[in-house]
Amino acid sequence: MKTHEIILLYDYNYWANQRILQTTERVSPEQFVAPTSHTYGSLRGTLVHILSAEWIWRSRWQGDSPTAMLAPADFPTPAALRARWDSEEQQMRALLAALRDENLAGTVQYATTSGRPSSQVLWQLMWHVVLHGMQHRSEAAAMLTDYGQSPGDIDLIVFLREQG
Repeated sequence: MKTHEIILLYDYNYWANQRILQTTERVSPEQFVAPTSHTYGSLRGTLVHILSAEWIWRSRWQGDSPTAMLAPADFPTPAALRARWDSEEQQMRALLAALRDENLAGTVQYATTSGRPSSQVLWQLMWHVVLHGMQHRSEAAAMLTDYGQSPGDIDLIVFLREQG
């Protein structure tokens, strides 16, 4: 695994996030928080879950193990969610910029949100964050489409083609 490959994955991750967030800004306040049958209860709940995972994992890679996920109630609007996500993206990109190939094979020691000690190889965790986000962005895309606001294609190949 090479650093430039991880950076490419995260470029895709943030491209896809932006497509979802831009589309989310077009839904009504009621749709943003409306209950759904999806795991995290609403469009807002799903998006906050993705953001929480990115924040928690980045924090773990930097030596801090948060004990709780972010609360959806702390993000009353899509704009509030986007502001926090933009900040998180900047912090993640700073971490990525400092990353070296040899770091990727290292093991990260961390505690789960329940306090249980765990460890995993860094590159595997970094892949996990992107793939986890992809799963839940797909759910968000389905909700947005149900609200008449499809985000369009968020496939990796679409991103790669746009990048040339």
